[in-house]
Amino acid sequence: VLRKKPQLPLDPSFSNLISRIAPYMTFRQISYVLNSSGRPSNHWQPFDLKRLRYVYSVKKKVQEISESYGGLSFLPQSFFVSIFLGEATRSSLRAPMDIVAENHVKPEAADHTKRTVLSKLRRHRLEGSSRLTEEDDEGFVMSPASRVASLSNLHLQHEQPRLASKYNSSSGVEDLLGDSLLGPQDVAILLQAGLTSVMKGSTVVQLNQRMLLDLMASQPRTFAIAVLAELGTPGSQGVPRALTSALMAFIEMDQSSFKPAHRIDIHNLLESWLPGLKIPRRDDYLAGGRWARQSYYDAIFGVSVSILDLAEVYSGLKLRIQRVRHSNESDPVPGPKEESFLTGVETSSDEFHNNANSKLATSINAAKEKIATADDLGKSAVFELKSSGKPSKECASCASAISAYKKAFAACAQVLSLDKNAFQAHWFKSFFRRNYDALMVKSVYDNVIEDVDNVRIWMDALRRGSSLRSTVPVCDGLESNYPRSILDDLDKVFSPISSTQGENSFITNPFFACPEKQKEQDIVDAIIAALFYDPSEREFIANDPLVRLLIPNDPGNYNFTIITAMGVITEGKKGRELEKAVERLKKKRGVVTVRADTGTARSVDYNANKIEEAVEQAVKLGRPYGLVGYSQGCANEFNFESLMLSGTPDQQKLLISSETGLICRQLLFSAANGSVHGPAGEAKAHQLITMSEDFFKYQQGYFSRAFISSTLNIINDILDSAAFQKFMGGAQSFFPDALKAFWREAQHMSHIPTCVLRGVLEQHTTPESLEMISNLLSKQSGSRLHDSQVHVYDAVGHPIYVKNRNGRILKNCDMGGAIQRTHHWSPLSEEVEYVKTNKDVQQASFDCAKDRHIFPFCDVNARFGIIGYAPGNEKTF
Repeated sequence: VLRKKPQLPLDPSFSNLISRIAPYMTFRQISYVLNSSGRPSNHWQPFDLKRLRYVYSVKKKVQEISESYGGLSFLPQSFFVSIFLGEATRSSLRAPMDIVAENHVKPEAADHTKRTVLSKLRRHRLEGSSRLTEEDDEGFVMSPASRVASLSNLHLQHEQPRLASKYNSSSGVEDLLGDSLLGPQDVAILLQAGLTSVMKGSTVVQLNQRMLLDLMASQPRTFAIAVLAELGTPGSQGVPRALTSALMAFIEMDQSSFKPAHRIDIHNLLESWLPGLKIPRRDDYLAGGRWARQSYYDAIFGVSVSILDLAEVYSGLKLRIQRVRHSNESDPVPGPKEESFLTGVETSSDEFHNNANSKLATSINAAKEKIATADDLGKSAVFELKSSGKPSKECASCASAISAYKKAFAACAQVLSLDKNAFQAHWFKSFFRRNYDALMVKSVYDNVIEDVDNVRIWMDALRRGSSLRSTVPVCDGLESNYPRSILDDLDKVFSPISSTQGENSFITNPFFACPEKQKEQDIVDAIIAALFYDPSEREFIANDPLVRLLIPNDPGNYNFTIITAMGVITEGKKGRELEKAVERLKKKRGVVTVRADTGTARSVDYNANKIEEAVEQAVKLGRPYGLVGYSQGCANEFNFESLMLSGTPDQQKLLISSETGLICRQLLFSAANGSVHGPAGEAKAHQLITMSEDFFKYQQGYFSRAFISSTLNIINDILDSAAFQKFMGGAQSFFPDALKAFWREAQHMSHIPTCVLRGVLEQHTTPESLEMISNLLSKQSGSRLHDSQVHVYDAVGHPIYVKNRNGRILKNCDMGGAIQRTHHWSPLSEEVEYVKTNKDVQQASFDCAKDRHIFPFCDVNARFGIIGYAPGNEKTF
């Protein structure tokens, strides 16, 4: 609406609507409305523009606080917050008071000769005293939160929404919004900053908290529920565990600066906002209490779950305001035009019949014919290679086959230029996958021949381990039991060499140490046998001419930038994951890599914002980019794409621009579908907390009440600390509930191919530092088909546990990749040096080929024209 008819002023009702929902909008949205929509100030209603600018300034300050609270380094923060919080709350409370006046209601606050408790505390602070005197008891005025918490005045809290409804003469939607200049997320951040402050006993901190409670009490009940739902992980999907910790601190909020008569009963206040819920009191769950046999933490956890259920309406409203939906769930899933035509979905499309049908159909048929021709020539060339023992470069039939395959690549690229979703067709996806696996083998082969890093040592260790390993196919989704004899004998693989092993031992005569002495195809066979886990995939890859011919891409630089987002533990832009591989890729192909400054154990929304910053930096190079995610970084990058696609026009441009937009994805050991470690760890943490609670109850008979209170306060401080809350935000990407909420609302583009690298651990590929966590996952999931942290069935390029339209889109884009014998820490090297053991050195656990994580991904997309060559380096066939 803002971009239509930019020369005409906005309709007053629309201008008012934007100003009303501004507190619920994101900072980027308000910034776009004010600065990038191209409308002058006189197109807005004066009051609406003033409100928008004020909300913008408040959100900017709250955004600065959201990442900087808790701890000694933020001692002055409460004073800074009080500067703008007082004005913001006073301005927000003004509208409800005007509503009361319009309806001829005379509340106690109408008597201006009386002072509120807050104003008296401010006056005493200026006079050098931080406590109220006995005289101040006379004639004080209850604040909104005090009135709501008072059982005798609860009817006032129900009266206000009715008055507001009469005043606005509007629907219940406006009652849901309220009149606050601070949105629920803003209030939750400020409350959290106060709850985690090291100066909880400070008058300033307590005044700030009281002002926020007054603001919540002056708004509709749904506003207060929304604030409570945002506590713990503001801006993210609600996590009951994080909300439980925040709620425990909220209930025990320090009010020592207020006299007992002026303090708020937080339990009554919460119960007035949460009809039908009883807020547990800690004393009832201590030894001697009425519920001593039950867990206080369990009770608060139950309340947290109920709050998140009540906040579903708010969550829907927030998504409606903050996210742009480009399609409905009932809309057809975008696919290749070829399949749409064959199924009759687009038989009425003039574009397809008149233009695409002739040109696209001809291109598709030509591509299929060239692939078939190349495969026939390739099979003949492979037969000659095996019989002659010559390298592929010296074989005349190989040159013909390679030329035919390059023509097939060009034909496929031509099809993609006519239909950007053509790669989803079965024949195209199969050919794409074959090339990805072939380039994977070639990448390792090149590393062996060029003696890159310690790849030769790694391949020899992998070969001698895999030679004694019995694996089972996983393509059918079933797992057989491992032979007991093989598991018992695996220790012999790495036992000291005995004189009886003979000259043909894998250890005495390493195969890859001197590749110049081996035949080319023997090296290829050895790589395939050692690298790939699934026997059926190994057999298919070994018989594929594309793999045997070791076809390279034409030389030249790619017009491409990589954006990386690494795992849950990372140093962000200072990280060293795949450092040497990235340097080699830049030297060989001119590909620049920008590391997103994601944080350790941070939420997917925080990390998505950091990826956005990296992309903004990358687009300045004027190149298209691809996303490379590792472990939790895959969830972060999926979230980034979804947020940008549903964000402002400026954010959408970061994705859809033909010159600097997103063109491909690579997922390394993806945790985007979560991990069994998440729910299992959560259950263990919950049990540990309740067991600790029982332990402290038993100790009550031996320690004073003061000591017990101090201990409980310390526990509350730890559970509600900024570090703990941020950790819980980061851990939510492993929780099924949070991931289901994310995948339910996510949106992704349908023309972005996704390559996947996933692995399965075996005893000879397991680093000693991952043995315990690997065994845990095997026990917890009931399967050994994992890489120590993510199950092989979960590490795919599409959602598994949520079935919707977007999930089908991503499944169509998932090009897959053969399962490898490797572990979850495969991309790491220097980062894990301090945990490397003698066994790891002997197994070469961390010496694996790093190039295979990114080189095949870049080369396969360049092979099909998705990644172009830089100007002056255009490829030719």
